[in-house]
Amino acid sequence: MGGKHTGRRAARLLAAGAAALSLGGCAQLGYYMQAAEGQYALWSDARPIDAWLGDPATAPKLKGRLEKAREIRNFAISELDLPDNGSYKNYAALSRRFVLWNVVATPELSLKPLQWCFPIAGCVSYRGYYDKAAAEAYAADLRARHFDVQVGGVPAYSTLGWFDDPLLSTFINYSDAELARMVFHELAHQVVYAAGDTQFNEGFAVAVEEAGVRRWLERKGNATLRGNYAVYLGRRQDFMQLLLKHRRTLEALYASPLPAQRKREEKARVFAALQEDYRALKLVWGGYAGYDRWFAEPLSNAHLASVAAYNDFLSGFEKLLSEKKTFRAFYAAVHTLAQLDRAERHRQLAQLSSPAG
Repeated sequence: MGGKHTGRRAARLLAAGAAALSLGGCAQLGYYMQAAEGQYALWSDARPIDAWLGDPATAPKLKGRLEKAREIRNFAISELDLPDNGSYKNYAALSRRFVLWNVVATPELSLKPLQWCFPIAGCVSYRGYYDKAAAEAYAADLRARHFDVQVGGVPAYSTLGWFDDPLLSTFINYSDAELARMVFHELAHQVVYAAGDTQFNEGFAVAVEEAGVRRWLERKGNATLRGNYAVYLGRRQDFMQLLLKHRRTLEALYASPLPAQRKREEKARVFAALQEDYRALKLVWGGYAGYDRWFAEPLSNAHLASVAAYNDFLSGFEKLLSEKKTFRAFYAAVHTLAQLDRAERHRQLAQLSSPAG
């Protein structure tokens, strides 16, 4: 990227950081600084896809993945009406497995996640760190205050169109369909975003992602790609149903009149059952271990806190897309929903999600 363009981006980042700091107060100084520095480091490391393709030092495998990513990016513009901007047209090679780590926390006997509020994004149920050690230190502090905590690696995220998001080494080697899914999902966040409403934002992005990948496989895929992605979706659905099953059990437990100590004992049994059910599910999958890292830390409420956010309104968004026929009309309808207050927005989506809707 050109130096002048980089300078403009840096100026925008510093301005955003200054605004965030003024709103967050001195206690947030360290957190916002690591966020600003982490984002700027991504831009510093990113180069246009053409620069990587033209560099003799670029490995042939990476060149192939970048060419595929560019094909997917062009498809997102021409077939899905997703934004035609600078996002996913540059690539950055990181020296770590994930671009950042999210900390999610809940009370000991509740599945309601803690909320952190930020400029632009509003209130969200996670706190992101570009450094894993910093994320784990914050998680340790929360655990010391008796919260259930999960630290999860994140391969990609969206800056909601404020900046040009690059392709990253953390996800460039995903299968073709999963790479397309990732790009479509993150670009969808740039189309419509309701500050502070994770259920709405993630349900919408998943609907775009799934419909987009289906269309991409129809137009660009082959029998092998479609078969492999069907297996991937089946496993993902199986895993999600497993988590939702145990989440519902915990919800009923925490809402019950049982004393706190009895709830703790039953909670431990639920998580032991989740582990056992997962081992059985892996056998059905023929030993596939793709979700093992989800169990890397001791299980807690925090692991299940956000599961519903991606699924609660998905069927409602799918119904709306089916009614509107085109992505452009669908985005317009979702934008209208985003302008409503949260309660009315959720009421309408719940109505769409119901069998009668």
